[in-house]
Amino acid sequence: MGGVRLARISADPLDLDEHLRAVDDAAAGALTTFVGRVRDHDPDASGAVVALEYTAHPDAPETLVRLANAAIGDGSAVVAVSHRVGRLSVGDAAVVIAVASPHRAEAFEVCREIIETIKTDLPVWKRQVEADGTTAWKGLGG
Repeated sequence: MGGVRLARISADPLDLDEHLRAVDDAAAGALTTFVGRVRDHDPDASGAVVALEYTAHPDAPETLVRLANAAIGDGSAVVAVSHRVGRLSVGDAAVVIAVASPHRAEAFEVCREIIETIKTDLPVWKRQVEADGTTAWKGLGG
């Protein structure tokens, strides 16, 4: 059963249903999802956040596949994961992850591992844009 069925860096809006279809499997008794969205605030911002601008290194797609495979390890989970690039408005999905597995513990564990390693290891950077035009660059993975 296990493996990465979808892993992409995309300038297009992310579709949760596409990710759910990608991991649909009769052997899976558990399905977890994570959707990371642009929010209207940040603890480091002096005002309201109006957008995030994501930029990816050319190696980001291969890195995303590697991170998803590492999270699966020897398990039987199937994964669909995407990270968006470009300018995203408040409410837009920046990351979508769907994980299916025979049991819930594995699905939750794999999903969490993927988002945590995206934040630390995926070569994607974001520039936060505030309502007054102030911008600030943030680290890897957003």
